[in-house]
Amino acid sequence: MHRIKLSKDEKGRIVNKVKLYFNNELDQSIGGFEAEFLIDFFAEEIGPYFYNAGLLDANKLLCEKAEELGYLIQELEKPVG
Repeated sequence: MHRIKLSKDEKGRIVNKVKLYFNNELDQSIGGFEAEFLIDFFAEEIGPYFYNAGLLDANKLLCEKAEELGYLIQELEKPVG
């Protein structure tokens, strides 16, 4: 599976969010290095579930729009005979 490459800035923002979460919600301090490992773990283990859910949402939308397009094409038909 394709791994998502985060920019240094994106990774830094996520690391800060993880550190804040640990501090505010769990009353524990976590370093940036540990936060990065945790992010990588979740991305690897849980990321595919979110990815697949996104694909299902995109497929549902595509099917809905294709059905709409079919109706629009039918409306363009000219009467025959």
